[in-house]
Amino acid sequence: MIIGILKEPDYDKRVSLLPENVKTLIDLKVNVIVEKGAGENAFYSDQTYINSGARIVTRMNIFSDSDLIVCVNSLTEDENAKLKAKQALLTAFSPLVNVELVKRYLSSDITSFSMDMVPRISRAQSMDILSSMATVAGYKAVLTAANHLPSFFPMFMTAAGTISPSRVLILGAGVAGLQAIATARKLGAVVEAFDVRSAVKEEVQSLGGKFIEVEGAKDDASAGGYAVEQSEEYKQKQQQLIQDHAKKANVVITTAQIPGRKAPILISKDTVENMLPGSVIIDLAASTGGNCELTENNKIVEVNHVKIIGNSNFPSELPSDASKMYGNNIINFLKLIIDDEGNLKLDFNDEIVAGTCITHHKEVINERVKSKL
Repeated sequence: MIIGILKEPDYDKRVSLLPENVKTLIDLKVNVIVEKGAGENAFYSDQTYINSGARIVTRMNIFSDSDLIVCVNSLTEDENAKLKAKQALLTAFSPLVNVELVKRYLSSDITSFSMDMVPRISRAQSMDILSSMATVAGYKAVLTAANHLPSFFPMFMTAAGTISPSRVLILGAGVAGLQAIATARKLGAVVEAFDVRSAVKEEVQSLGGKFIEVEGAKDDASAGGYAVEQSEEYKQKQQQLIQDHAKKANVVITTAQIPGRKAPILISKDTVENMLPGSVIIDLAASTGGNCELTENNKIVEVNHVKIIGNSNFPSELPSDASKMYGNNIINFLKLIIDDEGNLKLDFNDEIVAGTCITHHKEVINERVKSKL
């Protein structure tokens, strides 16, 4: 089998597999071809891939010669048209939202895998790209906030007087939120965190954050650790509590997302207008609509002296380590679907394979996606 590694679009500096991952694939009896310049933005030259056993080829060769194409971002419409019947694609294309794309792969007889659908079970943690990239995003969000804030994060006691620490409010205590809490605390800020899942209270407190709790939250164990839609009564209580705490915060970092749904609005326009002048909102849910009513994806908006930074692509800003984490996730998954002869072998009795595979031999494999169709 030949695995082809594509170069990502200009807006993303990551690469799906590093030279060290190529060595692993070679050991698995797989041939690897890499698009010229694929790793350069992550500081891995073509020569490092060649030294690991890969061949450097053109983008056209990746589509014509690969049995399995691997990339971080979903393909463009023109690139999808270049895929051949029986070819396999491993990326992350949000199949619960992009149903038309699923139908296209179905009719074209493409075997598609979407890494954002890896089941959230213990055995699959080493393949969970969402958690890996959320770790990067949570860390980078705090550093970005610190750069834009007109004041210090930590408390300083100086000859010129005492500087009070910044107050940071984290909305959503998943992987990104917890990393943001840890990073903000290391920088000396006073941190509060809110989440509808009361189960994360101890994790927030263990990192030095104060947990803000709203009574009456609905917690669905079948949601795989994600937040779920709440009642209108709960939303009203939540909105009031968040506004009360946001008014006192210097930084608000929002991370709440619901798979296959628009991100819930947690910060209203009214809340923004009542925040401290010079405060900063970092919205990590910008690509799915944003948790702030005024967020614009990939833009910085300033309202009433409050900066609202919509950024869902923070992992691209730390391309070396983000690529390393992503590549290791991919390799751990590939080991499940490559046989002893280096060929693709899919065991749909394995819930990780069945959950991550979206289409195969003109059938929809993932049950959640199948129900959407």
